[in-house]
Amino acid sequence: MLYLTRFTFPDAEAESAFFISEVKRTCYDSYYPFGVLSQRELHALDFEPVTILYGGNGSGKTTALNVIAEKLGLRRDARYNRSCFYGDYLHRCDFEVRQPIPPESRVITSDDVFDYMLDLRAINEGVDERREALFEEYLKDKDPRNPFRYRTMEDYEQLKRVNLARHKTQSQYVRTRLNDNLREQSNGESAYFCFTSRIQENALYLLDEPENSLSPARQQELTQFIQDSARFYGCQFIIATHSPFLLAMQGARIYDLDSVPACRRKWTELPAVRAYHDFFRQHASEFD
Repeated sequence: MLYLTRFTFPDAEAESAFFISEVKRTCYDSYYPFGVLSQRELHALDFEPVTILYGGNGSGKTTALNVIAEKLGLRRDARYNRSCFYGDYLHRCDFEVRQPIPPESRVITSDDVFDYMLDLRAINEGVDERREALFEEYLKDKDPRNPFRYRTMEDYEQLKRVNLARHKTQSQYVRTRLNDNLREQSNGESAYFCFTSRIQENALYLLDEPENSLSPARQQELTQFIQDSARFYGCQFIIATHSPFLLAMQGARIYDLDSVPACRRKWTELPAVRAYHDFFRQHASEFD
């Protein structure tokens, strides 16, 4: 599915015109995001159902995602770096769409994943405290020396607890009383769930380095999930990454932002992928 077909950024000439005509103040050390993408001579991106921005730190791939997301008014959770020149820069950007951008569209960043895992940890810590109280409650309700007699409707909830304690093991009792609201996941599982739970049908998604905190196996699962979402569920993706598993995604259009000018490349031509390829070729005999 294609919603966004093209996005344009101001080139060096347009940026110079802005500084000459409108910037009167000289006390700023940075005019971010001016000067970032123009240094890569990146003036326009044309999109496919899956488009990938490749590049190392400082290449501008995250800046490009944030600019696109802000210009389109996409939903986001985590804050991001801005400057007082951000609005001026966005005013000089433009885009073309094939269909209106769905309101469910959003940007998902590494900071979103980090915040999600912190929230999950806080929930689990609260559940841990509740679990300790339920252990004591279980022992009390199960103890035959502490008989319970049902007298009024006010005792009904306690009756249910006593019956549950006498028919369940301690772990079964505690899990039932917690209503299964404890999510016991590794960081990698939590990161994977953070992305997949936010991606719904028929929307545009901007993903910033989704491979962070994911094992190679999980990266491959996420790659398949993205491919299926784009092919069968009406989604479009723009992804900033240097993961070889995501870069190998079938049919993805890849822009190399490490090159000047930034240009399209096959995933097998990218330096990071070639480094992996050369490394494993050097050690091929050790896999026999």
